[in-house]
Amino acid sequence: MISVTKRGLRSITVAAGVLALVAAAAPAQAEGNFSSYIDDWLAGNNESRRWTDKNTDAVSTSVAFRSCSTYPGSFYSVSPAVYKDVFGPDEHKGTKTNYCGTSTWGDLASGSYYFRLELINGGATGYRFSATDVTVRY
Repeated sequence: MISVTKRGLRSITVAAGVLALVAAAAPAQAEGNFSSYIDDWLAGNNESRRWTDKNTDAVSTSVAFRSCSTYPGSFYSVSPAVYKDVFGPDEHKGTKTNYCGTSTWGDLASGSYYFRLELINGGATGYRFSATDVTVRY
């Protein structure tokens, strides 16, 4: 038989309460993510892989680029657009201007999504975009 004093019971109760608070305050984790890279994409010609967001959390969908470059010339910006893959024309969820950082689209409804580049360096033609690290969170 285990004997617990009032003091010991109070300590256990306080510890359990602290653990409950820590668990509740933990930051929201993305339902999913993947990392990849982009090599020599033209605007409008390439699409990312598809991902399925089951919308089991409240995390915003985001696309992050690191180590960006364009050819020819210097990198200024890229404009990715997220699309929901549906029967018929895919649903455009918005285009963001990205300066080699992170763009977010908010908490999207459940479905299959992908992104493509709409503009490179503000729309100038002939540029090819590369990024050594691309991370998608959803």
